[in-house]
Amino acid sequence: MSRESGPASAAAPAADTDPRTYRRPGPAEVPRLAEMRWWHIEPVVRLEGAVFPDDAWSAGMFWSELAHARGPRATRRYLVAHTTEGELAGYGGLVATDRTGDIQTLGVLPAHRRTGLGARLLDALLCAATRDFDCHEVLLEVRVDNAAARRLYERFGFVPIGVRRGYYQPGNIDALVMRNERPDTRPQRHQTDQRTTTD
Repeated sequence: MSRESGPASAAAPAADTDPRTYRRPGPAEVPRLAEMRWWHIEPVVRLEGAVFPDDAWSAGMFWSELAHARGPRATRRYLVAHTTEGELAGYGGLVATDRTGDIQTLGVLPAHRRTGLGARLLDALLCAATRDFDCHEVLLEVRVDNAAARRLYERFGFVPIGVRRGYYQPGNIDALVMRNERPDTRPQRHQTDQRTTTD
C-alpha cells in the first residue's frame, strides 16, 4: 500500500503554494531529512490528519512500522522532514521484502509543496532501497487522479504496470500501480545523504 499527498487529496491549494504568489524558500528554510523515531510519531499523526483526512494512519500503525525499522533485520525505512524551527513538513516510508521495495506513504504539508521536498523524500527512500536493502525494483500505488504525483514518480523512473480498482476508500478511487526497475538511477541527486540525520 502506498499513499501520496498532492492536489488530488487537497480540497484547495494553500495560499502560499499559489503559483502567482509562491516564493521558493531560502537555504535556511529548507527542511532537513531525518530518520523517523518514536518521538516523531505524535507530530506525524497530526500531519497525517491534515494530509490524508480520509484514511489517516493511527499512532499504533506507525509504532508497528518503526518496530521493523532498525537493527540487522530491519525491513522498513521511515523519514521525516523538519524545518529549522523543528516543525514537521513531510515524511515518507518504505518497506523492503526479498529485494523488492514498496513506497508505503509519502506526505508533504500544503505549505511545503512545490518546493522539491517530495522529490527529496522520494530520492532518499530510493537511496535506502538500494543501499540498505539491495532492492532491484521498487513499487508504489498512486491515485489515478493525482497527476502531480504521477509526474514526480515518472521523473524518477516509475512506469505504470497495472490498476487496482477502488483501492482508495472511502472515495472508491482507482490506484495506478507503478514500478521502478532501476531504483539506483534517478534524474538528479538531491544530496540526501548529507541532509539525512539519524536522530
